[in-house]
Amino acid sequence: MTLFLEDYEALAPGHRWTSPGRTVGESDIALFGGLTGDLHPLHTDAEAARAGGYGERIAHGYLTASLAAGLAYRIGLDEGSSFALLNIGWTFRQPVRIGDTIRVHVELTGARPSRRHPGHGVVLRRYEVENQAREVVAVGEAAMLCNRRPQEVAA
Repeated sequence: MTLFLEDYEALAPGHRWTSPGRTVGESDIALFGGLTGDLHPLHTDAEAARAGGYGERIAHGYLTASLAAGLAYRIGLDEGSSFALLNIGWTFRQPVRIGDTIRVHVELTGARPSRRHPGHGVVLRRYEVENQAREVVAVGEAAMLCNRRPQEVAA
């Protein structure tokens, strides 16, 4: 399901999609810590994390945001049409723990032609990440640069 700017413009703000779920594993946290260099004990040290405020190791906030982006991609919204990420902002409400299964609800909040890039448009989205208990663990917003529909694909 490739959506171009014109497809987003045809939808009403508030239109929502839901991703499949994904279980966060210990290896996800270890790999993310290694890739980013964020080896904070709350993520990497079981004993220190047990003594910390959450009682166990938790996923990095940026890992949660990254997984949300990947889950949104699995919906198919960006395949073949997204061009660039313009900005993002996240609020983390609860920790994501090893073994949690998360999914993301993506809500369209706006779409308009780009003023700087005539072949593209700006798509605004809100992301709500929930765990298996349907608790919202993170909320994010993103502005994406999206391709306009190519003339040869015009509907």
